[in-house]
Amino acid sequence: VQLQASGGGLVQAGGSLRLSCAASGTIYVLKTMGWYRQAPGGQRELVADVHISGDVNYADSVKGRFTVSRDNAKKTILLQMSSLKPEDTAVYYCSAVLLSTGRSISWEKYWGQGTQVTVSS
Repeated sequence: VQLQASGGGLVQAGGSLRLSCAASGTIYVLKTMGWYRQAPGGQRELVADVHISGDVNYADSVKGRFTVSRDNAKKTILLQMSSLKPEDTAVYYCSAVLLSTGRSISWEKYWGQGTQVTVSS
């Protein structure tokens, strides 16, 4: 299983960016796709995720500014980030929780390679 993330970059405060991520490989059930971020010296934290049911979960710090969406058929997830703040600066990681085969007995978590988002003040 591979997660290929794209997007990110440098933007001024108040600007917008979009991140996208596509899952590929042997996937039987793709339960959750999401985005995490890790700022320098900080811990990796959840930004937003989407369950296969459509339930969405956002970090309080991004509610009202970020929108996450998922395409189950394409196995992709998008993160539209608006009203960006300098404190949003971090490496953003795509994640997926899945069963790789019908015989898998436990959920597996995978990570993408990370993409840098830098918001200047």
